[in-house]
Amino acid sequence: MEELLRRQGFEPFVAPSVREVGLEANPTAVVFGESLIRNEFEAVICLTGVGVRQLFTLLKSRFDETELLGALKRTTTIARGPKPSAALRELGVQPTAIAPDPATYREVLAILASRLERRVAVQEYGRPDQRLLGGLAELGCQVTQVPVYQWALPEDIKPLQEAARRIAAGDAEAVLFTSSVQLDHLQQIAAELGVDVLAGLAKLKIASIGPTMTEALRAAGLEPAVEPSTSKLGFLIHEFTAFMKKA
Repeated sequence: MEELLRRQGFEPFVAPSVREVGLEANPTAVVFGESLIRNEFEAVICLTGVGVRQLFTLLKSRFDETELLGALKRTTTIARGPKPSAALRELGVQPTAIAPDPATYREVLAILASRLERRVAVQEYGRPDQRLLGGLAELGCQVTQVPVYQWALPEDIKPLQEAARRIAAGDAEAVLFTSSVQLDHLQQIAAELGVDVLAGLAKLKIASIGPTMTEALRAAGLEPAVEPSTSKLGFLIHEFTAFMKKA
């Protein structure tokens, strides 16, 4: 992202804010594998490509691969967009349904609402999506949550601390967010520093990668100035650049 922004004439300050931490000892994943092989799930919802790969790398080390993937192929698989869809295909599994853009929890729920499957496993990422879980409960689904990895602060938090200080001090014109956990971690660091980052953000031009990020911003009382037509980094940079040139 930094190089893309520089090419457009910006002077970005990039602050890594998220680190993926794998769940090495993951008994929940093992229980999921056992239940999958016993055909106890009617549907498996795959939320991220990284999560699908990590989950089945773990499971293939514990179970017979042919038996495991055979069970997955017999089960309805719902991919939240192209990345988990691609990960399933790498396993030789053709997704039953793929949530269309913007591929939020709403599109996933719309797929389930039109189908009969109600015993559902959800491959999670970072943290549970309570909106998805609540919607599944409203549909009458019996849900098994399968966490694969967690989000943590980066090992070096100095750049994020500096970003929080700059935003609070008004030493920036704009900020770009590509994941809601970035906002969470920014607020966490700001609270530890004792600076009012939300007040600072309210004065900036905020660019959001897509609907899920925008919902998180609005929940914090912030309104993005830019949300790209497609939730991809290239579109975000392009539309942010166009906006800033007009501003």
